[in-house]
Amino acid sequence: MGQLYFATAARSAVGLVRKGNEDSALTSLHVIAVADGMGGHAAGEVASKIAINSLAELTSVITHPDIDSDSADDLFGQSLHTIDTQIKSAADENPELSGMGTTLTSLFLSQEKIALLHIGDSRAYRLRANSFEQLSLDHTVIQELLSQGAISEADIATHPQRSVLTQVLMGDGITHAPLLILEGKVKDRYLVCSDGLSSVLTEKEIKSLIKGKNRKEAVDALVDATYINGAPDNVTVIIADLVEISEDSSILTLGAAQ
Repeated sequence: MGQLYFATAARSAVGLVRKGNEDSALTSLHVIAVADGMGGHAAGEVASKIAINSLAELTSVITHPDIDSDSADDLFGQSLHTIDTQIKSAADENPELSGMGTTLTSLFLSQEKIALLHIGDSRAYRLRANSFEQLSLDHTVIQELLSQGAISEADIATHPQRSVLTQVLMGDGITHAPLLILEGKVKDRYLVCSDGLSSVLTEKEIKSLIKGKNRKEAVDALVDATYINGAPDNVTVIIADLVEISEDSSILTLGAAQ
C-alpha cells in the first residue's frame, strides 16, 4: 500500500459553562492533534496553544520527503520534551502562568503507518467497519483504579477523583513517551477529542453519531450532543478518514491556537 492521507473535519467549542476555550487542535494531511489546557491564571489556553503550535511547526519537518520514517517517529515522540520545555520557559518568564499544563493526543500518519502520541485524558478512537475502539489509555487516577480492578465502570461518574490526571505537560520534566504504532487502512475513521466529549457521551453514543455520516455531519452531531447534555467543558472534536488521494494540504489550528 502507498501513502495514505487524513481527510479531516474539526470543531472546537466553548461549551455552556466555561467562559473561554482552553482547548487547541491541529489538522493536516499527516498529523492531527488535540490539546486540553488547564491551570494557572487564565493560562490553560496558553499551554494548549504552545503544544499545538509546536506540533504544527514540527509537522513540516517530519513530513519532509528527505526524512526517513524512523527519524520522523523519533522527532514526533521527542516533541513532548520540546513542548514541556517551552511550557516551563513561558511560566518562568511570566509567574502568572505558573501551574499551567495541557494534555496532548496526536496521530502521525506516514505511508500506511500511524503513530499515536498521548499524554493526559484527551482521547483517540478508531472506527473500522463496525468495530469502534479506544486507542489511547487515559492518564488518570480513575484509569489506574480501573486497571487495578479497584473500581468498576459504574463507579466512575460519582468518584471524587474522576478528573484527576496522573500525567500532563506542565514543565516538570517529561522527556519521552512510547509511541503506539498502528496499521492504517483505507476507510478507517479516527476520532481525536478532548474530555469535553468523552466525559459527556458514552462510547456507544459516540459510535452511533459518527457511523454512516460524512465527516462534517459527524463532528457537528458530536458537538451538538454535548450541548444537549449540558456541555460542562470545552469540547474539541477531529474526525479524520484515511484516504488514498490527498485533499486540502494546509495545516490548520483551532480553538485557543487559532
